Amino acid sequence: MFITVLERSVSLAQHNIGTLFKTGWAYILLLLALNFAIGSSLMPESGFTTVSYMTEPVAKADEGALRALAAIANLLVGFSIAIAYVRRILIDARDFPITFGKRNINVILYQIVLALIGFLSLIPLIIVSSIVAALTAGFGLLLMFLAPFIALMVVQKFSVVLPAAAVDDPLTLKESWRATSGLGWAMVFSALIMSLLAGFLGLAWGFLLSVSDGLLPANDLWQQIRSAIFPMGTMLILVWIFSSLHATFYGLIRERFAERLGLREEDYLQADAQREVSRERAQKALSGARRMKRH
Repeated sequence: MFITVLERSVSLAQHNIGTLFKTGWAYILLLLALNFAIGSSLMPESGFTTVSYMTEPVAKADEGALRALAAIANLLVGFSIAIAYVRRILIDARDFPITFGKRNINVILYQIVLALIGFLSLIPLIIVSSIVAALTAGFGLLLMFLAPFIALMVVQKFSVVLPAAAVDDPLTLKESWRATSGLGWAMVFSALIMSLLAGFLGLAWGFLLSVSDGLLPANDLWQQIRSAIFPMGTMLILVWIFSSLHATFYGLIRERFAERLGLREEDYLQADAQREVSRERAQKALSGARRMKRH
């Protein structure tokens, strides 16, 4: 199952690079403008010593605070790109280029909850492994080594709520845990491999920008542009990799539901089409009622 999950995640990401830019172009421009403005304000007179304002040493407290706010803003825009990307992949949604509403807030809140779950599940594992290590060093150290992976498995089993919330599916944390029964370790190892891939691509992106000074004439404008596109590109890599991974998780549990009900792929695709038609009819009826109320 691990190979299946990994292959489908990589294939989904590989075939949807264009989709990422088609759905997120407005957010990408917003990221570029945001990072360019902040990077320009933080650029020292002698220029950046590293590839971006995000990687510069913090000289003053206010610079660190501004950089922290920039990181939060990048994350918020990144979540918006991820939602648009997942919605296009899973339900072929064609939303307005820039939107932020209840859907975005739900996804962000779920991400915060997942981070807390991971942290809280790690604490007792570390405590137990420390106690065991005091009694039997070998087994305790092994348990301490496995603790982060167990916590990661717990988080991944709950993580299907993220793509579900992106497509307005009211999947709960409890239902996510049950739906991923038997997939826990496959999800963990797939997440680890995809994390390594994201890390490699991020390092390659940083290296490419760092050697750009030897290819392009050195000037302040290029340093500001480079400083802006580094966090932008890094965020796009993270969104592309992990959104593809979680979209794959969601697709797998949806297929499981269909198999348990004895449905064919054509059946649930037809159900989706009928639901969309019903939604459009309800919207038209609501619009008509509003017009009548005005008159």
